[in-house]
Amino acid sequence: MPATRRLVVEADGGSRGNPGPAGYGAAVIDPDTGETLAEAAEYIGVATNNVAEYRGLIAGLTAAKALFPDAEDSLEVRVRMDSKLVVEQMSGRWQIKHPDMKPLAARAAEILPRSAVTYEWIPRARNQHADRLANEAMDAGVNGGRWEPSASTAALDAPARSAATAPPLVQGPPGDAVAGAAKARAALAAARTARTSGPVRPAAGTPQVGWASAPDLGEPATFILLRHGETALTPEKRFSGSGGTDPELSATGRGQAERAAAHFAALGAVQEIVSSPLRRCRETADAVAGRLGLDVAVEDGLRETDFGAWEGLTFAETRERYADDLTAWLASPDTAPTGGGESFTEVAERVAAARDRLIARYAGRTVLVVTHVTPIKTLVRLALEAPAQAVFRMELSAASISTVAYYGDGNASVRLLNDTSHLR
Repeated sequence: MPATRRLVVEADGGSRGNPGPAGYGAAVIDPDTGETLAEAAEYIGVATNNVAEYRGLIAGLTAAKALFPDAEDSLEVRVRMDSKLVVEQMSGRWQIKHPDMKPLAARAAEILPRSAVTYEWIPRARNQHADRLANEAMDAGVNGGRWEPSASTAALDAPARSAATAPPLVQGPPGDAVAGAAKARAALAAARTARTSGPVRPAAGTPQVGWASAPDLGEPATFILLRHGETALTPEKRFSGSGGTDPELSATGRGQAERAAAHFAALGAVQEIVSSPLRRCRETADAVAGRLGLDVAVEDGLRETDFGAWEGLTFAETRERYADDLTAWLASPDTAPTGGGESFTEVAERVAAARDRLIARYAGRTVLVVTHVTPIKTLVRLALEAPAQAVFRMELSAASISTVAYYGDGNASVRLLNDTSHLR
């Protein structure tokens, strides 16, 4: 019977904006000596903290398995993370409800037999090695590069491990650490090659497109963001999201859609049309598509926020009925409207995912994106790397036009906001 090989995986992930530029880090450690056997880190573009943390877990388990590819059945791996969410979900004590987390958790669970992996929550101060790796990856990514193991100082900067601070595990044969680390890096590189990554999005401080020193990045994916025309609820400023109300365009709204169609026909730049699935957007998009002779693709991620019990109410009516809930919603992007609505954080995650799908699909093309107030504000906010509260600092009129261009290096350029000149 082969000797048990015991390893520790320390993993972490981070997002500068949540969602924002994100990366992960993981280290595989000999639990007796504290020696680092393998490291992994990667910049993953725009993602949430939780996605980055799960990606760190996956990378750490992949590296651990790669160290001893012929001894999978004799491995015992203790995962140590400061993410309570990941530790509790992977331990089976918390349910996994978020649709973005489920496939990541399933991926992590498939790497090694479930019986071979245990999970331990540790304070952030004891997870500095993985945290430094994640930050090194983010620093490299936002500057247009890639994390390189040879340049990492994470192991040197992390506090020294000792038998007193290491997990109380019995030493197993560590194997050849140098050869094992090489195997781990090769396995992780193969996994990265096989995976289609989202676009890299540099954070603030990266040279922006348009400067004389910028390289030729080719034609961007250009999103012309058209808010739908008016409905009966629009002039009354009532909450109108995706949680039950799906009004049609009013007579005024249909006129706005026709004027937008005439504008885009004269402009001659639109090559593709994508719409939210909700009726008011489909009607607006169909008016333009009929004039341009184009088909309309539907993207569910572009639907409006679900406002829960506030659907159909004015702001004043909502304040009267749900004062405390409304105050909390205005104060935090993580707070959802009363009755099971969506928080701005949840909306930003799905809008960012939809954006990335569209950028990949329409690279170098000009796309008319017909959607709603919150998705448009969110796309502009993310392009500017502005905080979540910025959505309350923008005005978007019915049938207004905003434009964002996405370049090959991940930079975004906001070119227009709330233009209504075509409606005059």
